[in-house]
Amino acid sequence: MDIYDQEAYSVDVGTRLRQLREQRNLSMRSLATASGLSANALSMIERGKTSPSVSTLYKLADAMGVPITTFFGEPATKQQAIFIHAQERPRVPFSRGVWEGLGGEQFSGRVEPFMLTLESGASSGPHNMVHSGHEFVFCLRGQLEYQVEREIYTLESGDSLLFAAQLNHRWRNSGKNVANALIVLSGFSEDEQPHVMHWKKNKAA
Repeated sequence: MDIYDQEAYSVDVGTRLRQLREQRNLSMRSLATASGLSANALSMIERGKTSPSVSTLYKLADAMGVPITTFFGEPATKQQAIFIHAQERPRVPFSRGVWEGLGGEQFSGRVEPFMLTLESGASSGPHNMVHSGHEFVFCLRGQLEYQVEREIYTLESGDSLLFAAQLNHRWRNSGKNVANALIVLSGFSEDEQPHVMHWKKNKAA
């Protein structure tokens, strides 16, 4: 199955990024400075010439003070029960992969599930991730390598990993085939947005 051949709607990240930037009266140069990216890189993303990595999406969301799910569209009203048809699942393409929302952006509780589809070699970026709460990973197919502090875990289909998310961690598809993983963030502080923090650059790294 092709990595992008899924029943979900894709988000035009470049167009959405430009809309968010202009709504906040941010110049490309000022957003570049705030996010740590180059103005040329931002221009390429906005014009659809390149797909941002996961870590880049989080840097942009953090710089604009919005959750990454804002790239899906306008913020939804929080609800206590969320049902999503497969064909309605929001999907954000990034460099060598796809991230799919599973309702966490609409849920009023402290849990955020999402799905990752990763081409061989795809990764969370060069920096460690760190946030509050807990992180659960279930590998659906392929191979996914998680580094938690200095320990490396290689997950294959059916394998799972659960850890305290304040530990430094990162991930990559270390196999030769496409990998799928279900990730659930939970137990985070009420005032935190882990979808912003999850791949945020570790300032101490």
